[in-house]
Amino acid sequence: MKAVLFVGHGSRDKEGNEQVRGFIEKMKPQFDSTLIIETCFLEFVHPTVNEGIDLCIEKGATHVVVIPIMLLQAGHSKIHIPAAIDEAKIKYPLVQFTYGRPIGIHLDAIDILKMRLEETGELNENPDPHTAILLLGRGGSDPDANSDLYKITRLLWEKTNFKIVETAFMGVTSPSTSEGVERCKMLGATKVVILPYFLFTGILIKRLEEMIVEFQSQYPNIGFKLAEYFGFHPKLQTILIDRAQEALKDEVKMNCDTCQYRIEAMEHIDHHHHHDHDDHHHHDEHHHDHDEHHKQEVGIKP
Repeated sequence: MKAVLFVGHGSRDKEGNEQVRGFIEKMKPQFDSTLIIETCFLEFVHPTVNEGIDLCIEKGATHVVVIPIMLLQAGHSKIHIPAAIDEAKIKYPLVQFTYGRPIGIHLDAIDILKMRLEETGELNENPDPHTAILLLGRGGSDPDANSDLYKITRLLWEKTNFKIVETAFMGVTSPSTSEGVERCKMLGATKVVILPYFLFTGILIKRLEEMIVEFQSQYPNIGFKLAEYFGFHPKLQTILIDRAQEALKDEVKMNCDTCQYRIEAMEHIDHHHHHDHDDHHHHDEHHHDHDEHHKQEVGIKP
């Protein structure tokens, strides 16, 4: 029996965790009824990844597919989830494990961003040249993940007619949100639409709502709008189902199990998570492009 275990980041904010659970529940009808579908979290809330794997196996799974509900590949998806799978392989030697990809750079994700801009009333064929879009990510210590956000910014620029589309981060790295707003101002923006590249609500989204009020006071000659985060969007379902489908087929285009960079990094990084901290700083820069084609029956409804 096969199981799909979706891994959310986890938040101190209960509402954000409930949104993740609710989203997976809404997805369940899209999967074959013989599949076990479970949700777990990396931190702050239970079940953890290890507990989620235990639950799948308790329900009879002999093949567990682990899918990270994460926008970009960084320390969590490169280090911590594979480490939990490594532990599970030792604990359950007769169980097959397949690790899927995070959302990553996906054209449907760009479409979601465009729809969120459309909801602000600013997306049209001839937008005001003085309207800036500030794509805002979480930010981290992994240059690979940070650079992916810049690529997404460029793709968004290519697919819209905005003259100014900039990138900023909520924490850990630069440019910060404030620095991004200042750059938009220097480029001549009289209106700034902040577009959060976040899946669900949480502490950072609520902090961002407060920052908008501060920006409006600090820059009285600039108008500010805050677009919605991804949330319960049908195209997000499509992306995650795609990720589950390729993993169930064993066609994942990366393989962290044998990555020499991850194995070496594990000697220096404590991958065990405690549910009482906010920030992690992990360095693990590598790309994967291992193409394995072992066809298996896929439990996705047509």
